[in-house]
Amino acid sequence: MNYDGFFSDAISRLWDERRYRVFADLERVAGRFPRAIWHSPQGPRDIVIWCSNDYLGMGQHPNVIDAMVETATRTGTGAGGTRNISGTNHPLVELERELADLHAKEAALVFTSGYVSNDTGISTIARLIPNCLILSDAMNHNSMIEGIRHAGSERKIWRHNDVDHLETLLQAVRPDRPKLIIFESLYSMDGDVAPIRRICDLSERYGAMTYLDEVHAVGMYGPRGAGIAARDGVMDRIDVIEGTLAKAFGCLGGYIAGSAPLIDAVRSYAPGFIFTTALPPAICAAATAAIRHLKSSQWERERHQHRAARVKSVLSAASLPIMPSDTHIVPVVVGDPKRCKAASDLLLSEHRIYIQPINYPTVPKGTERLRITPTPCHDDVMIDQLAEALLDVWDRLELTLKDGAIAGE
Repeated sequence: MNYDGFFSDAISRLWDERRYRVFADLERVAGRFPRAIWHSPQGPRDIVIWCSNDYLGMGQHPNVIDAMVETATRTGTGAGGTRNISGTNHPLVELERELADLHAKEAALVFTSGYVSNDTGISTIARLIPNCLILSDAMNHNSMIEGIRHAGSERKIWRHNDVDHLETLLQAVRPDRPKLIIFESLYSMDGDVAPIRRICDLSERYGAMTYLDEVHAVGMYGPRGAGIAARDGVMDRIDVIEGTLAKAFGCLGGYIAGSAPLIDAVRSYAPGFIFTTALPPAICAAATAAIRHLKSSQWERERHQHRAARVKSVLSAASLPIMPSDTHIVPVVVGDPKRCKAASDLLLSEHRIYIQPINYPTVPKGTERLRITPTPCHDDVMIDQLAEALLDVWDRLELTLKDGAIAGE
């Protein structure tokens, strides 16, 4: 039996569908972000990263680095075990307190990643609620979809950000049945924002719990960086807030925040929490330093929004087909998987600009794109160079501009 043949056939299918992923070998350099080193086949090259989820550059902030180095020097590297077996280190306890305070909740629970916090958190919460009906936004992240699937509960999908459709589904459920509404605040591929206030209105009217994924908003929105719900003044109306430490906070890990009974129940019943090694103390200390800094500093958030607005303005003036967005996500539509990959390759090899192509199944077929994420560290020269490089690539690949013209004609 040729078992490797099965795997080779599976990879061949990805190549045929233009969905095979190629990873760029990058070396971030603290103090120079968003500049980095690309270890290309021809040797190391200096590049500029335009698609990082280190949205605020906190991965290189001196406070964050100092906290990690000092804690690693003092306590060592690993956590030494699961949370139950010697892994509940004091920096982790402090981190959970900091997160609970950030979201004004009674308690918080840290996981090894944002993916795990969604998968494990959603599945455990739903399983602990008898006869729970899950109502999920159609554009929810894969980690949320997997959490819903693993819950084994009945689920209904409501059209993306369509609160009228959500209400229609809620009206069809008997009032005394437990219900859990699951959605994101900021959807990372289109950059659009959920109507959180209206969803909260419905949850209260129909007696449903709310579970909100804020991973692409924590640190960047709200007066202390607690996210879109905090910015919109409705954070206290959300039952469970899920977030990440790996994006705006520049570290690693995920978490949920909510009531003390809910958090304790997940802590006590969730396999994805119980049976995995805890985050190391140094990472926890670094994340805490990032959160504390962003609770008080407004500069990163203000600069971030200014940079995103300038990128949109410059690319729009160049007639590049950017998708409209009120957030820091700047998607540039290509619409074809092969040419999307080719555009990414040309940007990297010819212009030393790294933007990973986003193809199906991350986005629907026909909407393939380059997802640009400006940071406070991108200066005006970098932005102008980005626009010039994109125009050159659009010309060489004969891609369509915003006005419908083919570049180069």
